[in-house]
Amino acid sequence: MYMSRPLTAVALVLSLSLAACDKQEAAAPYNVEDVALSQISADLAAGKITSAAVTQAYIDRINKYDGPLNAVIVVAPDALQQAAASDRRRKDGKAIGPLDGIPVLLKDNIDAVGMPTTAGSFAMVENFPAQDSEVTKRLRAAGAVILGKANTSQWAGLRTTAAFAGSTVGGPTRNPYDLTRTAAGSSNGSGIAAAASFAAATVGTDTTGSIMGPSSLMGLVGMRSSIALISRRGIVPVSLSQDTAGPMTRTVTDFAMMLNAMAGSDPGDPWSVDADAHKTDYVKALSPDALRGKRLGVFRNTGGHNDATKPIFDKALEVMKAQGAELVDLPDDLLEDLGNEQRLIMYYDIKQDMAAYLATAPSAVKIRTLADIIAFNKADPRESIHGQEHLEAAEALSGGRENPEFQKIWEYAHRKAGPEGYGRAFTEFGVSALVAVSRGPADVQQPDGTTGGGAALERPKGTRPASISGVAALAQWPNLTVPMGDVNGLPVGLSFVGPQWSEAMLLSYGYAYEQASHARKPPTAYKEAANNN
Repeated sequence: MYMSRPLTAVALVLSLSLAACDKQEAAAPYNVEDVALSQISADLAAGKITSAAVTQAYIDRINKYDGPLNAVIVVAPDALQQAAASDRRRKDGKAIGPLDGIPVLLKDNIDAVGMPTTAGSFAMVENFPAQDSEVTKRLRAAGAVILGKANTSQWAGLRTTAAFAGSTVGGPTRNPYDLTRTAAGSSNGSGIAAAASFAAATVGTDTTGSIMGPSSLMGLVGMRSSIALISRRGIVPVSLSQDTAGPMTRTVTDFAMMLNAMAGSDPGDPWSVDADAHKTDYVKALSPDALRGKRLGVFRNTGGHNDATKPIFDKALEVMKAQGAELVDLPDDLLEDLGNEQRLIMYYDIKQDMAAYLATAPSAVKIRTLADIIAFNKADPRESIHGQEHLEAAEALSGGRENPEFQKIWEYAHRKAGPEGYGRAFTEFGVSALVAVSRGPADVQQPDGTTGGGAALERPKGTRPASISGVAALAQWPNLTVPMGDVNGLPVGLSFVGPQWSEAMLLSYGYAYEQASHARKPPTAYKEAANNN
């Protein structure tokens, strides 16, 4: 039995919050399906709708449609109270800004007071944080309604080398475009929830592609930003060398609105010291003419570029050319397959970074180290059914980022990904950004336990194309994906990669492409599945 499935959570929300809404009159129903965050914000500002009505509409959708998807682990017990507080602010002329009253779901590795942060594991169900993560704190300060927690691949996917969809706490995640297909990982719940309109926006985290993959497969806008434009304090880590949080939205404008609230320096994350100096107003940076006169590098040697995706990628290139962009083909050997180096970096980092996070967990949480997690998994029958090869391999290493072997691997991978990888495109070919297929359409979801179906698998070097998002993670540079089209009804994303701190530029390019292509199509398959249950 899962921790708190949406139906139970919704019933709790309704019973608690209906008694706490100052006896407000019932608001008229509001159809939130595939409505942009920016439109909801405008309707709230114009007084056409209340946050309470919007929040209730999302709760109703979760209640009605999430059963077969398992996108949402829990709805916040005070969600409607938060909405009522926003409505009072607006009534008193004290609205905070464009996100005031906007419901947002957080991936369940992000701390938010009032709900446990489980990272998908039963070892963490008592992890009720004493304070918000910096991401949550900033969203609350902007007036957003923290609607609840989205499902995730357990421990952000770095557990087993076998297939394991979703988590033990939240159940197996399913793709809303085709429930037999993978929803990728590890921000799969956030991706499903955004695609199926369970919130105006969601927040995921990304180590090597965990925002990029679900965003591409769900027809969403997602980005892994520069390290650390967005603070990681209060987020269950994998690898602080590569971890980032970020919005997952249905439009570029919505993403920019969220990033405006989330970006910035935080003393609790020393890596973010330069963020304030580089953040900007990302909404103001958007322009439909942003591609005009820009020189972009085209990279085709990716796992996602194949006979199925080539036609829509070629069409996307034609759209950008029509927008005034100059396109330059880049050599196939521009990027190196760094998957094995990346896996070892995560192994060294997770042992060190997880212990630092768990040291601040409440006393009810009995695990404090990676070894404790491994022991819990062996002892708990809900967890012992899954392997933990990645965790055990990480536990066997020592020294963290101070280990000379780690430093050797990191120096090589960071150099090959940055200056000698993406950086080579900028210097040798004079391009301002690189474009590529984000990844191919969703594969068929393999049954849990299928050998070789997991993430971060060891393979002989060079036997797979370089990962667009994985190399960006090692470079610590931004990678944006926007909807590019579909293959037999399954979405595929278009990636833009730029130098460090180029988020505003990449968003402007993505916005210009989005406005010219209108490539996103919302999912429908999940409705039939829910109605048949």
